[in-house]
Amino acid sequence: MNILVTGAAGYIGSHACKRLLKDGHSVVALDNLLRGHRAPMDLLAARAGGRLTFLDRDVNDTPALEEVLKRHRVESVMHFAALAAVGESVQQPLLYYRNNVAGMVSLLEACDATGVSRLVFSSSCSTYGQPPERLVPIPETCPQHPISPYGRTKLMGEHLLADYAHGQRLAGRPFAHAALRYFNVAGADLEGELGEDHSPETHLIPVVLHAALGRRDGVDIFGVDYPTPDGTCIRDYIHVDDLVDAHVAVLGALKPGDGLAFNLGIGRGFSVRQVIRAACAVTRTEIPTREGPRRPGDPPRLFADPAAIQRTLGWSAKVTDLHRIIESAWAWFRAHPNGYRSG
Repeated sequence: MNILVTGAAGYIGSHACKRLLKDGHSVVALDNLLRGHRAPMDLLAARAGGRLTFLDRDVNDTPALEEVLKRHRVESVMHFAALAAVGESVQQPLLYYRNNVAGMVSLLEACDATGVSRLVFSSSCSTYGQPPERLVPIPETCPQHPISPYGRTKLMGEHLLADYAHGQRLAGRPFAHAALRYFNVAGADLEGELGEDHSPETHLIPVVLHAALGRRDGVDIFGVDYPTPDGTCIRDYIHVDDLVDAHVAVLGALKPGDGLAFNLGIGRGFSVRQVIRAACAVTRTEIPTREGPRRPGDPPRLFADPAAIQRTLGWSAKVTDLHRIIESAWAWFRAHPNGYRSG
C-alpha cells in the first residue's frame, strides 16, 4: 500500500514510518521540520530501497498536498502532523489552531480532490479534559470536555473527520477514518535506532532521563498532596512501538465508511514518584527532585480503558512493564546524549 505519513519526522511519525516500511508498504513521509528531525528520515531512507520518499512540506499547503497524493498514488493517510505542548497552546492558541485545525481542513481538502478515502488520526486523551474519578479508567464513552487549546484542536479534528465522512457518505463516496486517543506515549524503538527528541522537552520520562545524563540539574514534581498512594499524579504510559502497532492494526481493519475511535493505553497508571524510582533503578543514578505546588488542571489520575480496541481488533499493548519502557528510552538517550544532534 502507498501510505502518506504526515508529521513523519517527529517522535511517533518516525516510528510509524519504520514499522510501515518493515511491513512492506511504500511511505511518503511529509514534515515541515518545525519540530521534526531530518536524521531519522535519512536513516530510514538509506535502506528502504526507494520505498520511502521524504518531502519537506506543510500540511497547510493544500495544492502541494494534492500534488503529493496524486504523484505517489497514495491510498491511505496516517495523520500525525500537529503541535502538541499543552502549555504552549495556552500561550499561543492561534499557532495551534493554524497547525492542528486548519492543517486538518487542508489535508481533507486534498483527500477530497484526489479520492483518498482512508485516514487514521492522531488524537489525544486531552480531548477528555478532567474526567470525574468515577470514569477512570477512561472509556471512549467518557464526555469530551477539553480544558486546553491543544485538547480543543484535537477534538475539532475528530469533529472535522466525522462531518467530512458524513458528507462523503451522502454523496455516495464512503470515507473511512479512525481517531486514536493517546495517553502518555513513552520509550523508544526497541531496536535502538529511533528515539524521542523534543525542544523543549516536557514529557516526564525523557525529562527524568535527561537529569540522569546530567543535561538538567533535577526533576520538578508538581504536587505531592494528590489523593493517590504516594501523593503524586498517576498517568498511563504506552510504549511508542505498541502505539504504532495499534495504528497498523486499525488501518488494516478500516472498511469503507467506518468511523472508529479508540483509546490507546495499557489500562493502568504509574505515579510520578514511581517513574522516578524506576528511572533511578534503570540508570543506576540518584536523580535529584524538587517538590513544588500543583499545576492548574492536572487531574490526580488519568489512565485508559483500552477494552474497546481489545474487543474489536484483538489489540493490546505488549510492553507494559515500566522498567522496560524506561530501559528502551535510556538505551537511545545513552547512544544519543544530545538527541539527533549527537554525532
